[in-house]
Amino acid sequence: MPGRPIGILGTGSQVPAGELGNAELAERFGVTTEWIERKTQIRSRRHVTGEQKPSDLALTAARRALEAAGVTADRIDVLIVTTTTGDSPLPPVSCLVQAGLGAHKAACFDLNIGCSGFVHGLAVAQAMLSVRPQGHALVIGADAWSRFTDPLDRSTAVLLADAAGAAVLGTVDEPYGILDSDLIGHGDRADLLVIEAGGSALPASHETVDARRHFLRMNGRGVTEFVLDQVPPSVKELLGRTGVEPGEVAHFVPHQANGVLLGKLAREMGLHEARVHSTLERFGNSGAASLAVTLDHAVRAGELSTGDLVLLCGFGGGMAVGSSLLRWHTGGSS
Repeated sequence: MPGRPIGILGTGSQVPAGELGNAELAERFGVTTEWIERKTQIRSRRHVTGEQKPSDLALTAARRALEAAGVTADRIDVLIVTTTTGDSPLPPVSCLVQAGLGAHKAACFDLNIGCSGFVHGLAVAQAMLSVRPQGHALVIGADAWSRFTDPLDRSTAVLLADAAGAAVLGTVDEPYGILDSDLIGHGDRADLLVIEAGGSALPASHETVDARRHFLRMNGRGVTEFVLDQVPPSVKELLGRTGVEPGEVAHFVPHQANGVLLGKLAREMGLHEARVHSTLERFGNSGAASLAVTLDHAVRAGELSTGDLVLLCGFGGGMAVGSSLLRWHTGGSS
């Protein structure tokens, strides 16, 4: 019947083998490893190597999520990849993953809304499955930010990394699943995170390459202020609609932007009882993948229990914020 709750049935992730530690970056930028860790809480980050692409990471993460959910690829009705760093402008990464999986009946599309993309993808998938109660969706966050990071830019090079994380969605029993989501864009702050060249407005040329305009540029202070200003109201709105007090939230799984920032954010939102999950110490900030990777690691470590309230929160490029509240369950589809 339409209206049955939709939840996460299984998760998966993949981080590439290439590793960039703080020692190399400290030497490059004339700082200490202690300075990098104190500012970011990141000790290492993973980068793709050779010809490895976001679609490769996404495919592996997807297979692991399908296996965990006990769902075969031919049962996927909706396949969404959230990425800002796709293999190429065309085709969409979702179509490449579909072909690799053999998910031949799935509707496929990519979402480009930066680091909040995975939460946006979950909300879109939930809405689509609400009118297809026996259906399944596969949502993947995948980014290879190392290919768009200026190695001479300290503000981004110490943070950004590559990975993919995935989740399979389907119907679950009451009272579990995704309770509600809050999505909001802030296009008036779009200039905080930009890649100027490579689109139709400024196509690639010798001049754009020489001017290093194909790399990400970030206003770090502005991004921090944006997160602290805009994320708490989104979460407050979400919790208010669901009738949940901050102290009832058991797990906070945020976008892995910066460890110092995440600590401030949890305190600002009053999540004093929540466990703040983090993988950035080992893997860095992998954009749209980071939240999904962190969720998968928490699930596979057995850290989430049936009935736990889990708050997911993504924020970043766009600018945009996406928050989702779930009542977790460890069973399969109902």
